[in-house]
Amino acid sequence: METEAIVARVAPALAELGLECLGVEWNAGQGGGLLRVYIDLLDHADGAANAVGVDQCEAASREISALLDVDDPVPGHYVLEVSSPGIERPLFNAAQFARFIGQSAKVTLKLPRDGRRRLRGTIAAVAGARVGLDVDGTRVDVAEDEIESAHLVPDWEALGYTPKPKPGKAAATPKRAHQRKH
Repeated sequence: METEAIVARVAPALAELGLECLGVEWNAGQGGGLLRVYIDLLDHADGAANAVGVDQCEAASREISALLDVDDPVPGHYVLEVSSPGIERPLFNAAQFARFIGQSAKVTLKLPRDGRRRLRGTIAAVAGARVGLDVDGTRVDVAEDEIESAHLVPDWEALGYTPKPKPGKAAATPKRAHQRKH
């Protein structure tokens, strides 16, 4: 299924609601599938990030559902899910990477490069449809069409979500060397 065609079809209608269609994911399953449409606010003038609320998701869902009922681009039975990008924001194109230069991202490539399909690094630059990542001290340039999926990696510590030890598990303490007296 062509997710780009769905984005092209729903984006103008969402723009009329003040929303941007970030991208679409299709997950096929037994007896149907899940069509997930990610939306965000078109205008972030107040600097709000991930400010899409339930009301916007519901309005977008009604609009998208009506459009897809007319065009019927999805074969068979499926569930439509409209979602905000969330804290681990998916990145669907180079322009979206450009908004987050300096932040960490995980990228899965369609084909391995130097034996790796999964890259994690800092978004360093975007030039046209190419994304530059700093991965383990090396600059890796990836074309937009080489990317299978990508998302931001939140700085959990900066967000105040430092992992805490699990209950019942004592923190590891260094073992002392046994001393013998002669």
